[in-house]
Amino acid sequence: MRQWKPMAVQNPAQILIVGCGAIGGLFASALAAVAKVTAYDANAEHVRTINAQGLRVIGITPRTTRITTTDNPATLHGVHFDAVIFLTKSKTTAAALAQLRPQLAGHPMLVTLQNGMGNAEALMAGSGNVVVRGVTMNAGRYVEPGCVENLIEGKTWLGPERGSVGDIRLLGELLNAAGYPTEIVADPMGAVWSKFVFNCVMNPLGALMLGDNAARHNSPEMRALVDDMAAECIAVVEKLGGRFAFPPMDFVAKIRSGEIPMSSHAGSMALDIARGIPTEIDEMTGFIVREGARLGIATPNCKTVYRLVKGLELAAQHRVAKQR
Repeated sequence: MRQWKPMAVQNPAQILIVGCGAIGGLFASALAAVAKVTAYDANAEHVRTINAQGLRVIGITPRTTRITTTDNPATLHGVHFDAVIFLTKSKTTAAALAQLRPQLAGHPMLVTLQNGMGNAEALMAGSGNVVVRGVTMNAGRYVEPGCVENLIEGKTWLGPERGSVGDIRLLGELLNAAGYPTEIVADPMGAVWSKFVFNCVMNPLGALMLGDNAARHNSPEMRALVDDMAAECIAVVEKLGGRFAFPPMDFVAKIRSGEIPMSSHAGSMALDIARGIPTEIDEMTGFIVREGARLGIATPNCKTVYRLVKGLELAAQHRVAKQR
């Protein structure tokens, strides 16, 4: 297990993390070692616990970090942030920016490391700021108020959507100093498309398998479905002009070959279904289905899985409502 060693800096950068759940919590805790971090999250109980007891990270690289957290955008009024990193669910990006923008002084860099398509576009449409699009292979889960679990550590890519590579260098240096390997690239879409295809396939299947990761990999029928969905997603992305920085299903291939062990993590969508909260299926597999129809590319497997997850999402919400 890697030892966590906070790095003291002078005149630290001011970073706002929007959405301090699974991945937001991991990034907030890591960056707090090298920058002044503030977190904004709509979960009032989560916010109260973090402010009272610190943000606890369990799993890989466990630690407890003291950061300022708020669920009230008004408390951020006039603060000069250098970067605002969005790690909320995709559906809330535009609304979160609309809430925060009147409060923020200056023109902070807006960064999305969110799953799904449409987030960078929402930040572009809602501001004139430098906008950064990226993707991370880190994975985690929200455990309880004040606590997130670090499940997988991986690489992060960042690139300008509006602005230049030079605008992003400091953030890349901070993430690397915080122990999160980060590459700054002129065009982030190669990495974004690669992770996007993986998410479009594996996230909904993880939800449909009720969070049992082995079921996605050990059943011949499921392996065939994974391959068929991946082929449909790749065809749509390539028709859109997208290219891949790395093979989208390389992680799956390595698990199948035994090169890397299978983790217990079945993806964020399975965790959303377990909690009975909305998933990002529309911004992931739904995007492939819609674009496939527009481009004349058949996506029968993706369409069926998309429809099943929409039904499962509603059933999960009904289940949770009955338990209250």
